[in-house]
Amino acid sequence: MKTTHILSALALGTTAIFIGQLSATAGGGGSDGGTASVGADVIVGAIPNVTKYGSVVVSGQTIMSYAIGTTSCNIGTAQLEWFASPDNRHPFIPMNAFRLKNGRFEQVGMSWGKHGFTALQQTLCGACTPSPTGTYLGIGCSDPYSSSLNGSQGGLGTRSEVNAATGTFPGTTNAGMPSAAATIGRRLQINGADLDPALNTGAQYFFEAQYVHQQDATAGNKHNNASYRTFTVGTLASGAYTLTLTGGTTQQKAAIQAWPGLDATATVATVDVPNDGRFFVGCTAHYIGNETWRYEYAIHNLNSDRSARAFSVPVPAGVTVTNIGFHDVNYHSGDPSSATDWTSAVAGGAIQWSGGTYSASVNGNAIRFATMYNFWFDANQAPTNVNGSIELFKPGGAGAPTSVLAAVRGPSAPPLNPADLNGDGVVDGADLAMLLNNWGGTGVGDVDGSGIVDAADIAALLNAWG
Repeated sequence: MKTTHILSALALGTTAIFIGQLSATAGGGGSDGGTASVGADVIVGAIPNVTKYGSVVVSGQTIMSYAIGTTSCNIGTAQLEWFASPDNRHPFIPMNAFRLKNGRFEQVGMSWGKHGFTALQQTLCGACTPSPTGTYLGIGCSDPYSSSLNGSQGGLGTRSEVNAATGTFPGTTNAGMPSAAATIGRRLQINGADLDPALNTGAQYFFEAQYVHQQDATAGNKHNNASYRTFTVGTLASGAYTLTLTGGTTQQKAAIQAWPGLDATATVATVDVPNDGRFFVGCTAHYIGNETWRYEYAIHNLNSDRSARAFSVPVPAGVTVTNIGFHDVNYHSGDPSSATDWTSAVAGGAIQWSGGTYSASVNGNAIRFATMYNFWFDANQAPTNVNGSIELFKPGGAGAPTSVLAAVRGPSAPPLNPADLNGDGVVDGADLAMLLNNWGGTGVGDVDGSGIVDAADIAALLNAWG
């Protein structure tokens, strides 16, 4: 148990080595990924282990539960407060799981957050100037929380009472919340179907942990508090799949930031909300044949308290949009956030997905901190650079924006000449081939807009030849 090591660690600043910790890789320090900023600066130095707890069938779905270990590091220039509840000057530690499958990077699991209670003084991230008391994490020091400790249900708190932008939350936690259900309650829950190797050939998986702390946020160092590590899925045993950590911990980067390194077409934009927090917006655009492109978007809220209630992408006139989709992750264990899926519509020159409004319910379905939602559609036009728009859920103060823009890829406008099917400025054999390849279909090659590609379209194309 952690408590058996407190006195010796405080006295000696003990060096501890855990499996996987020494292979951690830095992702940059400080609030924006550079050197550590002045003041307290807590990061996830390592994700060293994982514990599984079994599964429970919920509404016909097998929900499996896990917890991951987290070793924090204070890479700042001031000691980090670490007072146990009912004092709120300690870290809140949410845990997440993600999957990259068939070009889609999505969140497949989430936990409530571990409330920190005491800090050891170890040396994972370098030289440690230890605090003489466990109510502070010393400068340069690290503190290990094992996966079994992070999975202890009594120490897990609901995310709904946390303001990740300021790092504040009540000292007395979980007021009005139900007791934790056996096995899966409050822990990192993942639907077994999202892990089943037979259903997820070629999928890649990621754990992510994040520290939310008010002193860290006040110092301006809150944007480097998430780190991730990959894992693989093994055999099904004792009701849940065995998950094995692989590689090292990538420090100071959210899991979504791994996407561009795994898919050459993927980009991740950083979007900051003034006087609030940060979103990461990832996207890809893949050609899937038949003159059709699939557009994928993932919005990860790192620490915006205002959260997001809608997302839109421009769609020029004449573009045909199909296969519109949405994916969120299920809140659980009594967290009051709504589970109602967002709806979509194509209108006014854009495709928009939208959830609840704050005025209708403060618990409406919004993209809250440490959470990712996905959006996708197919279109019959090639990608170009556009600005997507994130509409914020909670109101801000006077003069605060109601939305923020994100650089993404979206469908380009159709060519001005409807017979110029590939938009190269000339009507020739390439355009005729595209028409013939879609003969009898809709969309590409429908030069006259009749709704079907037929002989009338060949005539119109030939009349525009050259």
